[in-house]
Amino acid sequence: MKKRVISALVILAIVIPISLIGGIPFTVATLIIGLLALKEMIDIRESKKHFPFFIKFLAYIIMTVLVLNNNGSTIFEYLIDYKTISLTLFAMLIPLVIFHDNKKYNINDAMYLTGVLFFLGTAFNLIILIRNYSLLYLLFLVLITTLTDTFAYVTGYYVGKTKLLESISPNKTWEGVLGGTFFGVLISSIFYYQVIGTTMSAFSLAVIVAGLSLLGQVGDLVFSSFKRYYNKKDFSNLIPGHGGILDRLDSLIFVLLGFVLVVTYL
Repeated sequence: MKKRVISALVILAIVIPISLIGGIPFTVATLIIGLLALKEMIDIRESKKHFPFFIKFLAYIIMTVLVLNNNGSTIFEYLIDYKTISLTLFAMLIPLVIFHDNKKYNINDAMYLTGVLFFLGTAFNLIILIRNYSLLYLLFLVLITTLTDTFAYVTGYYVGKTKLLESISPNKTWEGVLGGTFFGVLISSIFYYQVIGTTMSAFSLAVIVAGLSLLGQVGDLVFSSFKRYYNKKDFSNLIPGHGGILDRLDSLIFVLLGFVLVVTYL
């Protein structure tokens, strides 16, 4: 626990100033974290089958392009042009012909990397776009994720009895889901009303926040399922006491992706 707390304090001491500054420092930091997340996804896959070095090199380049896409915009308008999509597809599919050896690189490898690149590239690009648009919106989404996770853990620990999906995450309970969602929605909605401001009804805002809170919890389960498939406890040991980048950002990634669907209503 001590190691976990110290790691959290160190992370906050780095993340908070960079988030407040924004601009290039924030963009560079987000890119680095995104590349580390990609490394974790590559590493966990390589526990079963290795990728050629050239393929991994291409993947990091494509990830950089996706994360930095439209990164200078201060208008929240998420766009990936067809050039970027084509570049990603070509980079992952053409090597199938170059290597022409299923033991080195096959269609399953190509589809895995293509999916991971679009998934992570979209999420980390959104972090930059949302920060450029408004620090308060980014804080709002982090609050939803953090409060939901915290209260789901506390509620589940003290009153949790009914297992949620024991085959994926043995410690999660329905009571934890309800407690995390309730407090996550309550506190995050108050923050939105008092700090950001809105003319929409309290009920409508609560429904949207509840949807994002639940999406975050689904994201946690999706990543847990991923780790279970590869027989891994954590994505890496990069952060002492916490695991890897994706162990910390699993819920936030899904909340970010869900935010795109509801931002026009906020």
